[in-house]
Amino acid sequence: MPNFIHRRVKVSEQADESPTEMHRVHIPSSALQKSKGGGSQEEEVVLVTTVFKSTYFMLSPSQRKRSRSRSGFTPNLPVHSQGSPLGGLVLFVRAGSHPVKDLSQPIKLTFQHDRQAKSGICVSWQELQNRTGQWITDGCDTSESGDTFVCNCNHLSFFAVLVNPVLSVDEANSTNLSYITYIGSALSVFFTVISLIIYLCLQRRRPEKAISVHMQLTGALLCLHLSFLLCSFWVWHLSETEEGWVCRFLGFFLHWSLLATLCWTAVEGFHLYLLLVQVFNIYVRRYVLKLSLVGWGLPTLIAVVCGIAGVYGKDSLQHKDSGNQNSTSQICWMSKDFPQRLVVSFITTVAFPCLVVLCNSCMMGLVLFKLWHVRGDTGWKQEKGEKRARLWKDCATVLGLSCVLGLPWGLAGSTYMSLPGIYLFTILNSLQGVFMFLWSVALLCKSRSDHNSSIKDPSSSQKMMTTSFNN
Repeated sequence: MPNFIHRRVKVSEQADESPTEMHRVHIPSSALQKSKGGGSQEEEVVLVTTVFKSTYFMLSPSQRKRSRSRSGFTPNLPVHSQGSPLGGLVLFVRAGSHPVKDLSQPIKLTFQHDRQAKSGICVSWQELQNRTGQWITDGCDTSESGDTFVCNCNHLSFFAVLVNPVLSVDEANSTNLSYITYIGSALSVFFTVISLIIYLCLQRRRPEKAISVHMQLTGALLCLHLSFLLCSFWVWHLSETEEGWVCRFLGFFLHWSLLATLCWTAVEGFHLYLLLVQVFNIYVRRYVLKLSLVGWGLPTLIAVVCGIAGVYGKDSLQHKDSGNQNSTSQICWMSKDFPQRLVVSFITTVAFPCLVVLCNSCMMGLVLFKLWHVRGDTGWKQEKGEKRARLWKDCATVLGLSCVLGLPWGLAGSTYMSLPGIYLFTILNSLQGVFMFLWSVALLCKSRSDHNSSIKDPSSSQKMMTTSFNN
């Protein structure tokens, strides 16, 4: 059998075996002496070690539930059932003819892995009644060194390392996601420029604060997608070790654009809150100017501080290629050599977006409540066809506001769960500029409709109120 070791070893010597390149076993002589039994005078014992597929050790939920209700279940032993066996393999170690446990000198098991893992814990298999069992941590200590898990256990049994693997993207999917991002960002750059033109026309026709806020957010999105494309393409002209001031500046520009987009997304939520709560009794002196100080000033302050601290440079992303080898993709972003890069990245690209999405989600819930309340009061008076048309308009309003409020950023959590989640997040967020264009077109159509209605019926105040709310 491949990966199967069966040989006699001297009990006076330690044993070192490697059933596979990824597994190594070190057994001290004290463990071998204990395996032959107290009354035996043999100088050698049989040592067996091999690996099995972990599927032989998996239990269905019903089997696990039944096994815990049996008398064979030992409740004082810690059970660790989270995660899956590393590499889908279980290491078996057996020596002599007597059970080996409670060793003073533990055996050393080494599990090497060639992929990232969040965490790992050494476990052994405890057999229960009716051929069932469970993974337990009792008697094993875990340590990690680079790409290796080391288990020090005081007994011989079936061993594994339960890990929670990090979701990785192979080279093929990485290439697909890159093309989706580049194409989506290019489309967003094109359509955000058109959206800015539309907003300028709307602002010239009827100046409104909401249009100004939409225009600022669209400008931030334009900078974000443009800076991303520049950062991605410029790094292609650099060597592996080269960085340069241009790459650092582009990393600064990308980080600033991202922060500006998030800030203006938060401003959109704040402005919507004022419209819903204060309705139309809003007067703040130099309102748009004060919002601009927050939307543009705060990102500038943060980015300048990070730039002075030397945060920006070339960053690398590792993935697996077709030969299961590590390959690297690079971008001008935050330098991988900056010691506090993870802290800065977590605060500005994880914590801050989560706070913005949470607040704007509350605003979205308030919008839905208002729509439900308004439609509930007038819905019984409408015909069936009018109800259906009103429903479609409400759905379009909700979807549009979801994009304006940056709720697609909330899908970032799905990127840690599954590959489809990564694709969904990439598609929606790379096309944000397209969604903003559709929203601007909807506002333009609404403005023309209200303008025509006001010419025919100048006293139509209710329609003007609806227009102001939607804008």
